[in-house]
Amino acid sequence: MDILHLIDRLEMLITEKSFRIPLTSNVIVQEDEFLDIIDQMRVSIPEEVKLAKRTEAERERLLLQAQEEANRLVEVAREKAKAMTEDHELITFARQRAKEIEVDAQQQAQEIIADSDEYIIDQLSELEEQLMKTLTTVRNGLRHVRETQTRRTNRRREGMKEQEEELASETEVEAE
Repeated sequence: MDILHLIDRLEMLITEKSFRIPLTSNVIVQEDEFLDIIDQMRVSIPEEVKLAKRTEAERERLLLQAQEEANRLVEVAREKAKAMTEDHELITFARQRAKEIEVDAQQQAQEIIADSDEYIIDQLSELEEQLMKTLTTVRNGLRHVRETQTRRTNRRREGMKEQEEELASETEVEAE
């Protein structure tokens, strides 16, 4: 499942399917659904990493293919040069042409390598961006839940203090 889709579901759970606590910015979310989405994210992220690995493997395959093509072109150039040994001018021309073919093959190989590197960088950058968005969403969710929990704990403590003060004042009234 696409990681961005899961992030959208998590956001929808918090913004649309949660229950707002009146007079606060706090919400109550369905824990099972929240944890289910987090589990799906854990499964989805390795899939994104597998895609990056496949991309790297494709890059290696393209590099090998480019090198083989360069070697083939160089070999073709050498064979042509050997065939042209009949005449001195032909030999000179053949050597020059072989060099041009070799240089051209090397340039083509370098271009293929550069294109492969750009593609991999783009894919890995996109994956990094998705992972950073996911991490930010999870961190924000955790922060929000922790803040909500802290506020509830503080309210309970304040309520307990008020009850103790009321009990103490009732005890003083009875003692008089």
